[in-house]
Amino acid sequence: MTSATGSLTDVGGLRVGHWTDADAATGCTVVLLPAGTVASGEIRGGAPGTREWAVLDPGRLVDTVDVIALCGGSAFGLAACDGVMDFCRERGIGFPTSAGPVPIVVGAVIYDLGVGDALAHPGPTEGRAACEAAGDGPVEQGRVGAGTGATVGNWRGPDAVRPGGVGSVSVRHHDLVVAALAVVNAYGDVVLPGSRPPDVDLDATTLTGPPLRESTTLVVVATNAALDKAQCRLVAQAGQDGLARTIVPAHTQADGDATIAAATGPVDAAVGVVRTLAVRAVEGAVAAAVQSGGTSLRQ
Repeated sequence: MTSATGSLTDVGGLRVGHWTDADAATGCTVVLLPAGTVASGEIRGGAPGTREWAVLDPGRLVDTVDVIALCGGSAFGLAACDGVMDFCRERGIGFPTSAGPVPIVVGAVIYDLGVGDALAHPGPTEGRAACEAAGDGPVEQGRVGAGTGATVGNWRGPDAVRPGGVGSVSVRHHDLVVAALAVVNAYGDVVLPGSRPPDVDLDATTLTGPPLRESTTLVVVATNAALDKAQCRLVAQAGQDGLARTIVPAHTQADGDATIAAATGPVDAAVGVVRTLAVRAVEGAVAAAVQSGGTSLRQ
């Protein structure tokens, strides 16, 4: 029996926290992972903004990740990771080295500078605040954290832009849990279940010229399956498939679409099953983000 419920924190040991500046329309969201969590990722968008992404390659030395930081503020927002690093260092969290643990904090950003205050962005203090706010209860969704200034539908021009946000869903199959958290700031439209995007004049759309707003959708897929790093990469790829099924167009040059898959173990599960559930979880998380984000950027 497979059922959809809850949010990312249904995977045991995960904690999620937000820092939100509603006035400036920006924020950050952190996912604190239990010790020993294996992770990998994939980028398919043309305009990514990331930190420590190279460590996610299956060929790299470090297999585990301590925190995933998703941030508004474009490249400026990566500064929030410094506060996350300090939070972890003070608690002895990190990859062991001869000089002490080094926290492995993977960061990724969305572009939200055109929505609120273009000079505002999360920094070290805000990254730490998100960590201190992290809990294992249901994830707050909508226009919070990294999704505060998120938008969708930018490719149609300014009259079509709608709020995006944060969404999260989990899917269960027996003892296996696969969950997703999405920060949806898509250049394209989000296609809700049972619907299709309206027809578009491709000669008039902003696809034919400079983008109206830089965008990006960020996804964390987490599971209690026991996977190695190469298998996590396959699950991250499935997360991108989930984006392609819910966002039209997806993975454009204006997007930095990035997915990270994290496996905590110890449930034995075939990677193909995990990938199938990951697609469903990402679809649900994207839909939840726009359904909880409201209908107006001025709310």
